[in-house]
Amino acid sequence: MIRFFSTDIDGTLIGKPDALERFNATWRETQKRKRRPRLCYNTGRMLDDMLELIERGDLVEPDYLICGVGTSIYSFKKKTKIKDFADVLEEGWDRERADEVVSSFTKATRQPKKYQAPFKTSWYLENAASEDLEGMERALEEAGLDVNIVYSSSRDLDILPKYANKGNALSWLLKRLRIPREQVVVAGDTGNDAAMFHLPGIHGIVVGNAQPELHEHTVGLDVHRAEGSCADGVLEGLLHFGAIETICEPVRDGALELSDPTIHPDTLRLVHEEEESHVDKSDLSYLKVAYKKAIEGLRRNITPMGFSACSLEDNVSEGTDQNYRSVWARDGAITVIGSLKLEDQDVRQCQKATLTTLLDHITPPGQVPANVSIDTEEPDYSGVGGICSIDSGIWVIIACFEYSNHTNDIAFLREQWGRLQRVMDWLSAQDSNNDGLIEVPEAGDWTDLFGRSYNPLYDEVLWYRANVCFGRMMEKLGEHRMAGDYLRWASHVKRSILRKFWPSIRRNGDTEYTFADRQTSLGDTQYLLAQTTPFSFDWRCDVYGNILAFLLDVLDIEQAQKTFRFMWGVSVNEPFPVANLYPVVQAGDPDWKPYYTVNLLNLPHHYHNGGIWPFVGAMWVQYIYKLGFHELAVKELVKLAKLNQSGIGGEWEFNEWAHGQTGKPMGKVYQAWSCSEFIKACHLLKIV
Repeated sequence: MIRFFSTDIDGTLIGKPDALERFNATWRETQKRKRRPRLCYNTGRMLDDMLELIERGDLVEPDYLICGVGTSIYSFKKKTKIKDFADVLEEGWDRERADEVVSSFTKATRQPKKYQAPFKTSWYLENAASEDLEGMERALEEAGLDVNIVYSSSRDLDILPKYANKGNALSWLLKRLRIPREQVVVAGDTGNDAAMFHLPGIHGIVVGNAQPELHEHTVGLDVHRAEGSCADGVLEGLLHFGAIETICEPVRDGALELSDPTIHPDTLRLVHEEEESHVDKSDLSYLKVAYKKAIEGLRRNITPMGFSACSLEDNVSEGTDQNYRSVWARDGAITVIGSLKLEDQDVRQCQKATLTTLLDHITPPGQVPANVSIDTEEPDYSGVGGICSIDSGIWVIIACFEYSNHTNDIAFLREQWGRLQRVMDWLSAQDSNNDGLIEVPEAGDWTDLFGRSYNPLYDEVLWYRANVCFGRMMEKLGEHRMAGDYLRWASHVKRSILRKFWPSIRRNGDTEYTFADRQTSLGDTQYLLAQTTPFSFDWRCDVYGNILAFLLDVLDIEQAQKTFRFMWGVSVNEPFPVANLYPVVQAGDPDWKPYYTVNLLNLPHHYHNGGIWPFVGAMWVQYIYKLGFHELAVKELVKLAKLNQSGIGGEWEFNEWAHGQTGKPMGKVYQAWSCSEFIKACHLLKIV
């Protein structure tokens, strides 16, 4: 029986407004039970800030508050601080001396006054390496201070008394209440939550959007690693541990009143304007028809070797189009991931066959083929133009994790472990300067025949996710030290992406830029740049890359909202969701390449040069849903369904792509990933 629930706030409970409403409604229903768990908010926020959130109605009333990263405990029912706890923190604490050491040892900048407290000194320190933190710890010890250093989100640095952290404060409170740890659940998303999870006997919920640092710190512990983000992940975990019996939807009159404090006012205005016309029953009925058509389209791509890129029976392939008659690594991996929620034995067998076919054909060093011919079973490692496909291996790593995580097929992981390690070794070798970012040859990823190179955003985001996925697969196999190494490296990759691709004039002491990092001349951006090289950058918005960056947790909620407002403002979702690039590259532009006219594919608003891709459109819908705007996501899914219905020769062809201005469908029919990602979006939005 669960008697106590302690949860972080930012990024754990708040960050997805519709999910927060579900949590509040569910907990209010739980409070009606005679024997219910007690609720404690365990946060880095200060007490006054928390009381304001609760008074405003953003958060359901708790029983206790642990604030300031474990430096104060407050009884909400009695409306008073528990003074006995402060006596524990006095020993060995000298706040002024700690401030002197931090300011002299690092280039950290002090956080605003509202984040400071008698038992907490808080700083901003961007992208600190582990050796930097270890050096600071030695400097504090040499100054005669016995303190606790908490660093999270690659930015927030807190210096606390020796016994102050979220875990110690929670342990003290549980002893006072005489509640055994075995009857307690905790939830979090960053490194400063790790101390809660390390209490012996405790049960933990790691939300789906958690930072790799928390995954690293909880390897091998009793945790539920949720799929859902923020409060959705919390509710998922509470169900898993039996702390709640069901999830309640909020009862409301009219439109959803979004009260999550993480929503920017500009985002709120935009969403309210777009949600003036509500989704009706006819829209939902239409989407159910579209869902069934997507499954029919997907089944046309089932072969004994795995998913074909497009239906073999419904497409005429000749010349370079022959490679469509293949199991493609990126197409197949995305199709596997998108179709996992389907409880269909034929689909499940095809998912495994897809991954097995690709892994059966890796080279001795670990290169995954771009595709394997279904007709000849011959692998192709280069694709169009003889250029290798770097992202093939990355997608296969991600898909193997998602498949094994969903099916719990550990036997598959054990069978493929050696091959997966070789793939990761080959991919790691593409990072020749050890900066965390892999180098990609021109047109060497999904944008074949389009001039991305060196450090394209899309590949780096996927590389970050691959390290997280491989680390989590190693944990499943009991390789805990290796799991920690890859999760730690994932944090480094993420820091490198944000530093390189999101330039800002606010440096916060970060001096890692080199003479070649010219993208800093852009000032503060509203999205991640499309590409960087040692001597240049592409300032365009890679729509697909930015969507992936939020879905795969490279961007935080604040950055994702900013990027969303930009992409919505320039209408990347018109006439249908979405164009993959904004703005397009025109002939005569310095970025124009003569080979963009090959097969007339990459003319302006065509193919990778601003074409509309239905599978990316489905990820756009998932992006909006993850922001917490369910109704807006449904409306965008309706638009996408209309594109998938339009067809070239008939209805419901789920074409490969469409013209970026006219919206007319182009490319192959019954494209596997167009079908699978639509299916995934329908499941996520609970259309079926």
